[in-house]
Amino acid sequence: MIVDVPEGQDPIIHVWGVMVPGIGPAAAAFSQAVYDHTTLGLREFEAARLRIAQINGCLFCQDWRTERGGVQVEDSFPGAVTDWRTTDDLDVRSRLAAEYAERYALDHHGLDDGFWSRMKQHYSDAEIVELSMCLGSWLAFGRLNRVLGLDTACELPSHYVRRAGA
Repeated sequence: MIVDVPEGQDPIIHVWGVMVPGIGPAAAAFSQAVYDHTTLGLREFEAARLRIAQINGCLFCQDWRTERGGVQVEDSFPGAVTDWRTTDDLDVRSRLAAEYAERYALDHHGLDDGFWSRMKQHYSDAEIVELSMCLGSWLAFGRLNRVLGLDTACELPSHYVRRAGA
């Protein structure tokens, strides 16, 4: 990790709460609101979230799977998101969500009329705004966690397996 965390302290709680008490809890509340109040379907939500996680390189975010009512995307879904241009495993809304995520993160100046025309065929204006806010949250906070090395501090079991095999 880039920042020092006292021994025995949870790195996420320390960095997001203790170190910046005027900002961290508000950021955490926004981050949680994205999950608690979304109206987007699980597949397009996860396609966008995973594409940002892949671009950010955040290990925790790449391993995380959003669950709704006991349902998660299939294990092959991250690969489909990586291959969003060519896969047959994404519906049109999920493919557009992955494309938007990638372009939002890497080429937001290149979002042209053709792209917006395609988006507006499949998403309402409110859904586009919501997806944009989700992307902003994931891009900012996933990147923050990756840059500061927190993505390895909040590990899922697969990280331990990956390290043991490495």
